[in-house]
Amino acid sequence: MAFLMNQMLGDKLKSFTGGGDEGNGKAEAEGKETAVSKGMSREEFEEYQKQMVEEKIQRDKDFATKKAERANLRVALRDKYRLPDSTQDTALVEMAGDDIDVPEELAKMVDEDEEEEEANDSFLNRLQNLDVDTLKTKAQATMTEMKQNAEEKCTLM
Repeated sequence: MAFLMNQMLGDKLKSFTGGGDEGNGKAEAEGKETAVSKGMSREEFEEYQKQMVEEKIQRDKDFATKKAERANLRVALRDKYRLPDSTQDTALVEMAGDDIDVPEELAKMVDEDEEEEEANDSFLNRLQNLDVDTLKTKAQATMTEMKQNAEEKCTLM
């Protein structure tokens, strides 16, 4: 509706008000910012644009750093719990380089979990670390010893 009103009355209003700024109207129609639209001088506007670009670069850099830190943490957790590696996380860590560390708060949480696991030393951990071959030989030796003792004591065998 506003478009229709602008088309019908726009030219008449421009001629009535003295023509207006046609360059400003084109910039607003394109959606681009200009020094005139911001009410700044050209130097101020260039400084403003430069500052905006620097802020965007810094935000992107901070975002990439945080993203790499999270990927580094996921890689560490996968190593800890023996889960399959993610190629995406590995690529992020490699792109970031060696200067990326796990965030302090997350590192504290992981350390606390490790301390709890070490303190508990559960049955499953012991079972995983158990040498099955040694256990098997001990069991076989015990069985043969029991058979020999039984044969010595029993006259029927």
